[in-house]
Amino acid sequence: MKYSSIIMTVAVGSMLFATSCSKEVKTELETYKVEPTTLTETVTATGTMESVTQVDVGTQVTGIIQNLYADFNDVVQKGQLLAELEKTTLDAELKSADASVLSAKSTYEYTQRNYQRDKALHDEKLISDYEFQTSQHDYEVAKLNYEKAQADRVRAAKNVNYAEIYSPIDGVVISREVEVGQTVVSSMNVANLYIIADLDQMQVVGNVDEADIGKVKVGQHVTFTVDAYTDDVFEGTVKQVRLNPTTTSNVVTYEVIVSASNPEHKLIPGMTANLTIYAVQLNNILAIPPKSMKFAPMMDDDKESGERDVTGMAVEPLAEPSKNSVWVVRDNKLVQTAVQTGITNGIMQQITGGLQAGDVIAVQYMTEAPDGDDGKAQRSPFMPKPPGSDKKKK
Repeated sequence: MKYSSIIMTVAVGSMLFATSCSKEVKTELETYKVEPTTLTETVTATGTMESVTQVDVGTQVTGIIQNLYADFNDVVQKGQLLAELEKTTLDAELKSADASVLSAKSTYEYTQRNYQRDKALHDEKLISDYEFQTSQHDYEVAKLNYEKAQADRVRAAKNVNYAEIYSPIDGVVISREVEVGQTVVSSMNVANLYIIADLDQMQVVGNVDEADIGKVKVGQHVTFTVDAYTDDVFEGTVKQVRLNPTTTSNVVTYEVIVSASNPEHKLIPGMTANLTIYAVQLNNILAIPPKSMKFAPMMDDDKESGERDVTGMAVEPLAEPSKNSVWVVRDNKLVQTAVQTGITNGIMQQITGGLQAGDVIAVQYMTEAPDGDDGKAQRSPFMPKPPGSDKKKK
């Protein structure tokens, strides 16, 4: 799509001097050729890189770190052994739990036999109710103690297993919090040993200004850059628009979550990303400069020229007024044409009907003073002033 110009020379009587001499002023018609293009409207923001999945790996038991099998930046697989705690105390607790189970089982079986015997005697009314109830009570208590001993044994065995720490996900070790020989204490909070992140899938938590948040929708295309790789442009998609506002120095922003794949692991947590969110992205459409819809032919004052503009082209207006119209250059004529419009990004206006690819439309008139003139010839307001035009003549 290129701008072009139709240039014609118009004889104009000069009024710059008292003499009757005349000079020529060049009048240009700036035009625009309609061709398929891409119309975009973007929202910019900054944000921080985060991994979508990040796990703090810890231990639920107290002990001394005996072995570490992973370090910073190691790639680990789910189920891989990462560290071991010293197990002496845990093994002793498991043996004690085994002994408690055997003792409780023996007591339970003994009281069970007594209960069954006393129940038979009580049914024959050979013992008192008190003796039977005492036997029944001893049996029930022994049964509960046996069940508790079994549960304690399960917990002790589980604690021994907790002494071996395995990776819960596939990922990369981004932090190691302990050293060999260090004691980790399990209390209300799990003692952290590692932080593992899945770097294959990353997300950017962007901060979008309240003036732009209405344009951002889930699913929109996003490109972003990071300072570490200035020549690379990464791509993502708006995954979530969070409604909770953040106010800093009277500036209100909203968090927008952008998901992005990271197969090369270039993106790492904590990086600052410069986001470009494509609020509007239309491909292969027709669009024109908005000012072309405000164009009106500048008619020639010479009555003998007929219905022609100052460039000498014939002018054919619409028979009926239209809300939106442009002037198309056809066969050396300006033909007013009604158009249907779509969205605009302030720079280009989408045209949904009335024009075809290849049409040439008028944008504005441009006038240029002849050589040697003092610059007082008529000029378009869109053209810059000549150098020194603001200086007063002495």
